[in-house]
Amino acid sequence: MGEAVEWEFFEVLEPASQRIPFVFNSPHSGRHYPQFFLDQSRLDPHSIRRSEDHFVDELFRSVTFLGAPLLRAHFPRAFLDVNREPYELDPRMFDGALPPHANISSMRVAGGLGTVPRLVAENMEIYRGRFPVEQALERIETIYKPYHATLRKLIARTHVEFGMSILIDCHSMPGNVHLPGSGHRPDFIIGDRYGTSAAAELSRVAVELLEQLGYAVARNKPYAGGFITEHYGRPTRGLHALQIEINRGLYVDEATLIKKPGFAALEADLATFIAALARHVEDFGAYLPLAAE
Repeated sequence: MGEAVEWEFFEVLEPASQRIPFVFNSPHSGRHYPQFFLDQSRLDPHSIRRSEDHFVDELFRSVTFLGAPLLRAHFPRAFLDVNREPYELDPRMFDGALPPHANISSMRVAGGLGTVPRLVAENMEIYRGRFPVEQALERIETIYKPYHATLRKLIARTHVEFGMSILIDCHSMPGNVHLPGSGHRPDFIIGDRYGTSAAAELSRVAVELLEQLGYAVARNKPYAGGFITEHYGRPTRGLHALQIEINRGLYVDEATLIKKPGFAALEADLATFIAALARHVEDFGAYLPLAAE
């Protein structure tokens, strides 16, 4: 990392016993900003946080009481984005040559949002200048790869124990996001990569349950799911992956990053939603793999 590391990159919050075939993942809610990273940045400590999925790990902390593990990042998304391929890297950011297997031409790299991002939200440049490529590769080796190894183990363990695994990839979106072609602003977006990462029935029920709680819910637009949803969703093998995006306007002041009074109510609604989704899977889960074919 360029300096001695004295912090935990991520952790798994485990239930007393796993009772439901779900794994929850919060890869973008990390809020530990190493000082050497802040020193590299041209942004102030507040502005650099604009890419965070603010407090999403806290919104989903009840899942452990419901019987599911939660993997949460402590490193910030601006430092390293594990919802990307391992080597989506922009050569213009670094001193030194990238490895030949690096993907330097993806749309995400072009947009400044690669594995080691160049920008935070609203197109703000993170770094003062180039930095050694070895630092980027070290982040991938010491954080990205162990993070995904941990996520794979949780999914595999769940699949072995229950005969299926349902990954819920937990994110938030800016409060001003609206549906394409309309002025409607959804409270939630459920992403299943247009039916390829999870059974259609699972997505349908997730949308329906949130709507029953009074929320405006969209599916796949404008967020269908990222690398994690795409990579781990294999519904015909009983491996389902859904991305859930929560409108930050529901629970946090995006200017001050202070939780709104409705935070606890939203957290409670999410617990209700997850419990109901788990009951549906318990009753009808045997049909989910067929629904995706």
